[in-house]
Amino acid sequence: MDDYYKSRDEINLAKIRSICGELPYYVREFIIGIQLRTSTLTRLNYVYDLRIFFDYLTKNVFTNKKINQIELSDLETLHAFDIELYLDYLSSYEFNGKKYQCGERAKERKLCSLRSFFKYFFNKDRLSSNICTKVDLPKKHEKPIIRLETDEVVKLLDRVDSTNLTDISKRENAYHDITRVRDCAILTLFLGTGIRISELVGLNQEDFDFSQGCFNVTRKGGSKSVLYFTDEIASALLSYCAWQQDQIDSKTPFGNKIASQNAMFYSMQGKRISVRAVENLVKKYAQAVTPLKKITPHKLRSTFGTELYRNTQDIYAVAAVLGHKDINTTRRHYAATSEDIKRRASKSVKLRDTD
Repeated sequence: MDDYYKSRDEINLAKIRSICGELPYYVREFIIGIQLRTSTLTRLNYVYDLRIFFDYLTKNVFTNKKINQIELSDLETLHAFDIELYLDYLSSYEFNGKKYQCGERAKERKLCSLRSFFKYFFNKDRLSSNICTKVDLPKKHEKPIIRLETDEVVKLLDRVDSTNLTDISKRENAYHDITRVRDCAILTLFLGTGIRISELVGLNQEDFDFSQGCFNVTRKGGSKSVLYFTDEIASALLSYCAWQQDQIDSKTPFGNKIASQNAMFYSMQGKRISVRAVENLVKKYAQAVTPLKKITPHKLRSTFGTELYRNTQDIYAVAAVLGHKDINTTRRHYAATSEDIKRRASKSVKLRDTD
């Protein structure tokens, strides 16, 4: 595994251990028990959710106990209605002095975390039942899938590739001139391959084979996959690589910082670019060309997936390229596109020749 992913896992593990130290001892047992079939990020989300749950219990159920004093035997006294009350509490609650609100998707995730937690100890005969299975998952309302249309993609790439933007300040233009080639490579790679933001941030130069037009990507969960790119994407990436090399050869401060590193994309501070930085640059360019759409890196992924499905009409191919383990995930995201295809197909059938 690449250094980036090792470092990310080490940070997640440190957070997990720290939070588990605040929780009952058996939470740590649960986390260790599921480590062989879950990623560090999944386990970190579990402990975040469990911390909220146990905080709720001390405030509303076991008010005479501290969090780390709650025993498994105490959980045996809970009923399904207690879990339903907890989900209601999540609609508006306070934690560590801050107020939070959970929508239907956040509630679903937190309930799924509890289901896994109770299931683990039920299977170990440490709890007599998994009361969470008696609680229905919140009904989710499908959100409209936001993506860029073809003309909007052109406008987005034209803007990032422009050398003189008239609607921003001279200072912003100067910064844009420095980051333009990098940003163009990032947006082109997003729109041309549909990779996730975490996958893009973790890319190294050695992952790319320009002679074959492909690159290695580390998927969610740590699996490796090979993706292919077009000549247009190759041109954008090679332009960025050439700019990097020019910085190194010229011994600029930026070039000196990246000379001994192997990341594909860097911040202007000479460090591997962060998820937040990529989110911000996508937002910056997208707001200028599509101010009514909230475009994120994931929306660029949806844009690619939609175009791929329209061109191939092969849901399995789309799932493979996007790295979806469950084909139903792909169907759910591109159902609207499927309806478009079926509608066009129905109009192509003529029962009588009216000519």
